Amino acid sequence: DLVESGGGLVKPGQSLRLSCARSERTFSWAISWFRQAPGKDREFLGLIKRVDGGTVYADSVKGRFSISTNSDKSTIYLQMNNLNPEDTAVYYCASHGSGRADIPSSYYFWGRGTQVTVAS
Repeated sequence: DLVESGGGLVKPGQSLRLSCARSERTFSWAISWFRQAPGKDREFLGLIKRVDGGTVYADSVKGRFSISTNSDKSTIYLQMNNLNPEDTAVYYCASHGSGRADIPSSYYFWGRGTQVTVAS
């Protein structure tokens, strides 16, 4: 129901755009992007609201990452700029269920993730 793509190996300072293809039932009031690095908790990056396309970002990525959709909202994008090795992680999109938007347990549907590796 949610399928991420676009990950890969990039060099520090480069950009990458991830995509999240969704089915109709998987877009509640918001779709979010998370990431999880080895040995770390899953980290909220930001979300986009279904009703008006408004976005919210975590402080850790504000100004470098941006979230958008295509015209019919069937695909949600995560544009990542000026990447650094600390951005290396598996990136996930998820459809919000209930509860705080920055907590993984608030999400009902998850993709399988796409690996992003930033290395020189």
